[in-house]
Amino acid sequence: MSDLTATDLLEVAPRCFVLRYPEWDVSIGVVVGSDGVLVVDTRASSAQGQRLADDVRRVAPGASVRWVVNTHQHFDHTFGNIAFEGARVHAHENAAVGLVSAGDRIKTMIRADPSLDPAYPAITAEVLHEVLATEYRLPDQTFSSAAVIDLGDTYVELAYPGRGHTDGDLVLRVPDADVVFGGDLIEQSAPPSFGTDCYPLEWPGSLDLMIGMLTDASVVVPGHGTPVTRAFVQDQRADVSDVAQLISSLYAQGVPEADALRVGTEESTGWPFPSGGLAEAVRRGYAQLAADAARLGDPLAGRSPARPPAGNPGLPLA
Repeated sequence: MSDLTATDLLEVAPRCFVLRYPEWDVSIGVVVGSDGVLVVDTRASSAQGQRLADDVRRVAPGASVRWVVNTHQHFDHTFGNIAFEGARVHAHENAAVGLVSAGDRIKTMIRADPSLDPAYPAITAEVLHEVLATEYRLPDQTFSSAAVIDLGDTYVELAYPGRGHTDGDLVLRVPDADVVFGGDLIEQSAPPSFGTDCYPLEWPGSLDLMIGMLTDASVVVPGHGTPVTRAFVQDQRADVSDVAQLISSLYAQGVPEADALRVGTEESTGWPFPSGGLAEAVRRGYAQLAADAARLGDPLAGRSPARPPAGNPGLPLA
């Protein structure tokens, strides 16, 4: 369809589509049922959401978008909600609670530093202005552990696997198509994003639940990038687990948080992803480990760990 604003359109299964957009390389899901269309995530601004709505009409002409699902609360997946006035927006309850604070955070970051990165030419000054101008549309329907949406002749399942990329991640499964939309629990075009609201120590367990929903033939749509397989998810889960284990090992060894990225690079296994993107993973992981120690009555909880003896950096925990 040459009139699409998306850079890529894939039909990953009958009546299950993926639209991919260059701004933040977001991947949007479209599931068509006899009673209407469901859209998975809505892009990064009201203007982008409107262009998405126009594209969905081209993909499913004559059908109304009746349902929107936000895979988590981040702006690049939710700010387009406002463009889908006739649809009911679904999300996990934590995502609904966190959407405004997450949105305010990204707007504050843009206002503080609106400079453009030549490595991302699709993110222009106009795109950033559109993000800042977007009003929030909160979810209409939330759930805590699982939910089902009936599309008429098919249905989708929503499952909360636990905390990982955020505390509001969900997994959407289309059972009769064997398609799963994983949001940013899984990324293909870049390493997983460990941001200021991630849960690095719990992320592997959340991916375990997702993997339990997959077959060898499943198509998994990541939040960013092209569809992947069960094997890809298993491999990325192993890498995310390595991050969690190395953080736990460094903390247990007494490596100060300020030194953890450097010392982790020097360990025998090292970080599975570029260390520059793991500062928040370390910060959040150390904070959770300290809080856990405090709950167990550790008198040293909350203090900066002592530096390990020189020449004895230790090994990652198995």
